[in-house]
Amino acid sequence: MEATAILPIMKKRLAFLSGGKDRRSGLILTIPLCSEQTNMDELSATLGYLLGIPSEKCKARGFTVIVDGRKSQWNIVKTVVLMLQNVIPAEVSLVCVVKPDEFWDKKVTHFCFWKEKDRLGFEVILVSANKLTRYIEPCQLTEEFGGSLVYDHIDWLNKRLVFEKFTRESTSLLDELAVINGNETGNQQDKERATDYNFLPSFDPETVLQTGHELLSELQQRRFNGSEGGVSWSPMDDELLAQPQVMKLLDSLREQYTRYQEVCRQRSKRTQLEEIQQKVMQVVNWLEGPGTEQLRTQWGIGDSISASQALQQKHEEIESKHSEWFAVYVELNQQIAAMLNAGDEEDLVELKGLQQQLSDVCYRQASQLEFRQNILQSAHEFHGVAQDLSQQLDGLLGMLCADVAPADGAAIQQTLKHLEEKLKSVGGTLQGLREKGQVLLDQISNQASWAYGKDVTIENKENVEHIQGVMEDMQLRKQRCEDMVDVRRLKMLQMVQLFKCEEDAAQAVEWLSELLEAQLKTHIRLGDDAQEVKSLLEKHRKFVDVAQSTYDYGRQLLQATVVLCQSLRCTTRSSGDTLPRLNRVWKQFTVTSEERVHRLEMASTFHTAAEKILKECPEQPKVRIDFEAYEEVEAVGKSLLDRLTVPVVYPDGTEQFFGSPSDMASSAEHVREKMKIVGMKKLQQEEEEQQEDDEEDEEDDG
Repeated sequence: MEATAILPIMKKRLAFLSGGKDRRSGLILTIPLCSEQTNMDELSATLGYLLGIPSEKCKARGFTVIVDGRKSQWNIVKTVVLMLQNVIPAEVSLVCVVKPDEFWDKKVTHFCFWKEKDRLGFEVILVSANKLTRYIEPCQLTEEFGGSLVYDHIDWLNKRLVFEKFTRESTSLLDELAVINGNETGNQQDKERATDYNFLPSFDPETVLQTGHELLSELQQRRFNGSEGGVSWSPMDDELLAQPQVMKLLDSLREQYTRYQEVCRQRSKRTQLEEIQQKVMQVVNWLEGPGTEQLRTQWGIGDSISASQALQQKHEEIESKHSEWFAVYVELNQQIAAMLNAGDEEDLVELKGLQQQLSDVCYRQASQLEFRQNILQSAHEFHGVAQDLSQQLDGLLGMLCADVAPADGAAIQQTLKHLEEKLKSVGGTLQGLREKGQVLLDQISNQASWAYGKDVTIENKENVEHIQGVMEDMQLRKQRCEDMVDVRRLKMLQMVQLFKCEEDAAQAVEWLSELLEAQLKTHIRLGDDAQEVKSLLEKHRKFVDVAQSTYDYGRQLLQATVVLCQSLRCTTRSSGDTLPRLNRVWKQFTVTSEERVHRLEMASTFHTAAEKILKECPEQPKVRIDFEAYEEVEAVGKSLLDRLTVPVVYPDGTEQFFGSPSDMASSAEHVREKMKIVGMKKLQQEEEEQQEDDEEDEEDDG
């Protein structure tokens, strides 16, 4: 019987073997009665299970039964004692009934047991708990009887369950392993029937062994660990759980499991070899069959980048399918290498042959895939460069076909620079296209070596013609763009000249305007004498010559813009406005210059006449000056003063004054000052003449 069959009853702790022993080394069986009614059937089952645990040798020494009746009635105690006669009459040596103090009638109870002594077959004594040590050592009694023996019923029950489970599983496992090992030994002579016995044991040997080792370790630890009161005995002792039995089972199990592992190894090796042979043939058959056929159908390079991308995607799908088989190859190669390292001599030749066959096929197929991938990559790069070059040529052609409408010469220079950069970039890309094309042509020329006997001349010829055609077409397009760039460069250089002429003409207008402004603001002096006036007239003529040169330069530039516009077939944007401005400023300058010359000439006449009057001659102090000269000076001076107050009137009706009013006042004041001196000279001359007339009259009277 196993504890699992009566586990609920065993948990009630109706009876137990604490591991303690009496003075005769007999086991102590404890029956702790409680205040509730004890089920005798359950107690009987518990006793039957407990009495089946010790060995026959241990049973021969007899049991000492402790019936704890301190919480029970006498009738129940009596029933239990009588039941012992039926359950274990021969094994019981002594029954110690632990009585409660002063509750039972000693005479009655003693008489009862004494009366039944011969019939019972064992001695029954009534004893108090504190006097139980007269018969049993305290270290062999549990704490409830004042002893020091430690006992945990639940722990004992759990360990018992583990022991029984181990015993049951190990026994069954030993039988199964013996059958398996025996069959495998017989099948070594008949390998064809080896697979008929490839069944597995019901229990995991590793788990059962681990359980047994843990159980044995627990038994040994509980047996040899001591306590303060002496050796701590427990019901897991070898006399109860048959520790030697556990060790024997473990030894047998290890022996059979070692043989079983060898059987499994041999069986696994045979199975693995068969699986490897099967997988190797699967890999070889697929690579030499469908895999090779897939590569045979892929020889084109496409006629555009999208077509080459589609071919690459198709090739990636082919590579993906091959990768699955290559992964199987790697795994198989590792398995074969491992078996070669640990294999038997009879398997080495076969394994090496399989490995060599598999490696040859896989490496050849991988080389073909890599070669095809390189061609597709080169084709993709070639078409990519061709597409970039085509886009660059389209962009350059768009720039060349667009109307040129730059804002100024700097914009033209920038456009020219941009064109040159574009053309240079096109040249570099075309060179790159030639290099990519040559690489692709070289690869295609080597393609026949991977054709598996298939004639790929037609496919190669089409690919070569396509590559050469693309390069020639791009070269022609580049040449056309270069010719158009030359024409556009010439046109833009003419436009640069046009803008330069227009800018210089506008600058000439600005210079002429500055000369006009300078003439009005700074050319205001009339001179202090005739000599200075003459000098001012000479400077003015040079000043006018500069202005004339500027005007002529502007006219020439504007005439050049007309010629360039006719050549470029475009209308100038500024010369139509510049020419009227130039003529207007020149007309204003001419009018102002003429006025300036007229004033200087009047000033020259004034100063010359005044200087004749005011000039003193030491040799002729008495020279008389004609009064007409005085009148001339006065008339010219007044005219000059009047002229200074009059503005310059331009043809468009606008007016401008020379200098500021203070400047004009200063010049007028100088003229008046000189006129005043001449007037005083005239008055002096008149007085002298009057005095001379008076003196003549007096002489005549005398």
